[in-house]
Amino acid sequence: MRHDTTFLDDLGLAAHQMSVGDADREQRSHDWGTAREDGVRPDVVVWPESTADVSSILDAATDHGVPVTPYAAGTSLEGNAVPVEGGITLDMTRMDAVLDIRPDDLQVDVQPGILGDDVNEAVAKHGLFLPALPSSGAISTIGGMLANDASGMKTVKYGEVSDWVLGMEVVLPTGEVITTGSTAAKTSSGYDLGDLIVGSEGTLGVITRVTIQLAGRPRQVRGGRAYFETLNDAAEAVFDAVRSGVDVAKIELIDRLSAAMSNAHLDTDLPDVPMVFVEFHADHGIEDEIEFCRTVFEAHGVTEFEVAENDRGMADLWAARRELAEALEPYEEQLSPLTPGDVTVPISEYPGMIRYAKELGEQEDFLIPCFGHAGDGNLHYAVMVDPDDPEDVAHGKEVSRRIVEHAIELGGTSTGEHGIGLGKQDYLVAEHGDAAVDAMRSIKDALDPAGIMNPGKVFDGPTA
Repeated sequence: MRHDTTFLDDLGLAAHQMSVGDADREQRSHDWGTAREDGVRPDVVVWPESTADVSSILDAATDHGVPVTPYAAGTSLEGNAVPVEGGITLDMTRMDAVLDIRPDDLQVDVQPGILGDDVNEAVAKHGLFLPALPSSGAISTIGGMLANDASGMKTVKYGEVSDWVLGMEVVLPTGEVITTGSTAAKTSSGYDLGDLIVGSEGTLGVITRVTIQLAGRPRQVRGGRAYFETLNDAAEAVFDAVRSGVDVAKIELIDRLSAAMSNAHLDTDLPDVPMVFVEFHADHGIEDEIEFCRTVFEAHGVTEFEVAENDRGMADLWAARRELAEALEPYEEQLSPLTPGDVTVPISEYPGMIRYAKELGEQEDFLIPCFGHAGDGNLHYAVMVDPDDPEDVAHGKEVSRRIVEHAIELGGTSTGEHGIGLGKQDYLVAEHGDAAVDAMRSIKDALDPAGIMNPGKVFDGPTA
């Protein structure tokens, strides 16, 4: 262990809320984006059950100078929840309650450890839902989504999860409890501390309550899949659909290689061609919107456009995109994907961005499946490498670096929804500039003077 565990007596927790057991510590040493062998065990795992618990833990940790790394479902992809300096892993999953539903105001109050899908299940009886919930809502918590500023397939219509947050309760590293926002639909009162906490990856404080704005469930939901001869046709069709104002809730793209991977994984016989997946939400006139989309796609040489008649058919049509993340690893026996790419560019640059990634893969002799939330310019990609060949891994990392740098050159970002964590620190200055990063460091130092909150994340090196 890295730290003297005498601090445990000052945390104010019951015995069942703490563990120094090997299994508990090992489980929280890594996240989905971190290989088990690269994980770091915390000295102790603690489970707060209230805001008061979180406050007591952070107060004691600050006094003792012990690092604290918040942890929830462990589904992050950039090492965001890895306790790189040991100390305390703060597992928030026992704080998973729905605290209040106010259907007349279209609002719900929840604790951070609740899974996204559980929020929707709780409010469904009122005909409401959280529209921006990503497809990982079944396995990701609300607190984790906000910490990493997550989004997903429906961002093109509904925005990010954080766009639906009205207010939060947050415990600062010193143990002080603050509230951000209100239950009003808008405010211009003071600094927007909520936006500061969102995306801070647990480096500025711990979210303990969230007030979420909801929406009525759409009466009409239809989905479909379109085939194109070339990747450029598919990418241009997506750009044209968004530019033309086609009202899509989701519009996703996969390239020819991704289609082949999905076919192999699902044992299906779809054509190995670029595909665009769409979903429409409306209360009326959905057929008109589908035909509008069809017209746009036809201008870009769509070869087939299937639209499902019911939910089951829609699930079948979307399977190739939905299961893609699981299809990468087994495609080539000796190849594994590097950490999933997550660049985002202005929508006008999306066709060029995806062309660049594919051409670079051909030039450098790498398989690079490209797919993603095309409607908001988010490109996911994976550079496939031989993990047992250090030179191949190093070369693959260099190729991935060039893709990220190209996205930034186009006015985009190194990470659209996965956060900085450990994996994207090298791009922070290139994207934001020295002065902006210095300002970020100053905020970190002001709110976390002891430097205990998730150290080693976002910034490369100490903040003080």
